[in-house]
Amino acid sequence: MLLTISTTHFPADELSFLLHKHPAKIQSVDISSGKAHIFYPEVSAQKCTAALLLDIDPVGLVRSAGPKGNDFALEQYVNDRPYVASSFMSAAIARAYSSALNGRCKDKPELVDIAMPFTAKLAVLPVKGGEVLLKALFEPLGYTINAVQHPLDTTYPDWGNSRYFTVELSNQVTLQQLLSHLYVLIPVCDNDKHYWVNQEEVEKLLAKGKGWLETHPASELIVRRHMKGQRSLANQTLDVLLSKDQVEPDTAEMETPRINDAEEPQLRIHDLRLQAAKDELLSAGAKRVVDLGCGEGRLIKLLLAEKQFEFVLGMDVSYRSLEIAKDRLKLDRMTERQLQRIQLIQGSLTYRDKRLQGFDGAALVEVIEHLDEQRLTTLEISVFEYAKPEVVVITTPNAEYNVRFANHEAGKMRHNDHRFEWTRPEFVAWANRVATQFGYAVSFKPVGEVDPEVGALSQMAVFKQGESGL
Repeated sequence: MLLTISTTHFPADELSFLLHKHPAKIQSVDISSGKAHIFYPEVSAQKCTAALLLDIDPVGLVRSAGPKGNDFALEQYVNDRPYVASSFMSAAIARAYSSALNGRCKDKPELVDIAMPFTAKLAVLPVKGGEVLLKALFEPLGYTINAVQHPLDTTYPDWGNSRYFTVELSNQVTLQQLLSHLYVLIPVCDNDKHYWVNQEEVEKLLAKGKGWLETHPASELIVRRHMKGQRSLANQTLDVLLSKDQVEPDTAEMETPRINDAEEPQLRIHDLRLQAAKDELLSAGAKRVVDLGCGEGRLIKLLLAEKQFEFVLGMDVSYRSLEIAKDRLKLDRMTERQLQRIQLIQGSLTYRDKRLQGFDGAALVEVIEHLDEQRLTTLEISVFEYAKPEVVVITTPNAEYNVRFANHEAGKMRHNDHRFEWTRPEFVAWANRVATQFGYAVSFKPVGEVDPEVGALSQMAVFKQGESGL
């Protein structure tokens, strides 16, 4: 089994620094039941390729310790394990490229965070689920896939294709990201492990999947396959992943008193945001709407109360939040006709999703600030170019208003999960660029009481297709 990693990043031979492997030497490391050999088929400033070749001892597989079935079963001696990329390959990646996998580079640490054009080639990869599964696993992470499926037997073409592929994966990522994706997803493709899965596997998966697994559309499938069907470990892992996404973005704002609070009780700011988003969708004449980042379903509840909205889709990355939304909306008590107006789905805004196409309106209420700013580009493409609803309503905190909070600290954001908070000019600049790039007109409105100096607590942009002069 062979894994090659190539890059054309200039100078390409810096790949050797990232991998901590000298290109002029052939190196070997021991793995269970065999060895992994590391060498460089090509090295130049224009292109560099590192190869990881596994040499597995078939007899050693049978003799190795660990849970086994019948030691005399034919499967113990006749199987594909020595010849395909499986969990052995993941173990070899962790052993041979441990520094790179953990984001360390002693001699040139500045290379660790640089996204480079990489092509990884796996020969041969067993995929239980075929090319559909390959795309579901790697395309959301931005990979271009070139997969060649091999026939069962070239002598007998009528037998059809096997489950074995030669796969090329191309992407602009850091080496650490590439290795972590391969480490986690190779055994998921195979849906098997060469060792017993225990509690330690939970910690390894959470560590190697940090930063991408929690938002992957197929995260539940990945976790369950990675845990080899052990339900308790899979559920434990999913609970940890999903708890990271269960955010109450308005808690700090609702509980923090303002210096200039009026004596009379006011409507909570988040209620004002939801009402404003609903009103904009109503005035735009939208009938099919999607609440992106729907959380616990508060906006959906408002939308369902309006007859104009014929169908409402709620999407959130957190499965737990969707479960709460189901309870809040009392879906189990709805009639069949009522259920035809609503659907809740799990998904991420940073990936293209065909389920988001065909809607008149979309709302993102206090959502964008929970993404890293560098990931906003993928959100823009998935929402404004791919889904492309006629009207998009976006609200986000107004950073200028933060000085009006009694416990304000310079540089501190309203919520610990916020990745950024924009001033009004920053929000306007971003929204105008997005509108111009994707063919929308945009208008801006304050949400909540307006302070004459710092504006409203939240700010809203309304994007519309086919209009001008807004």
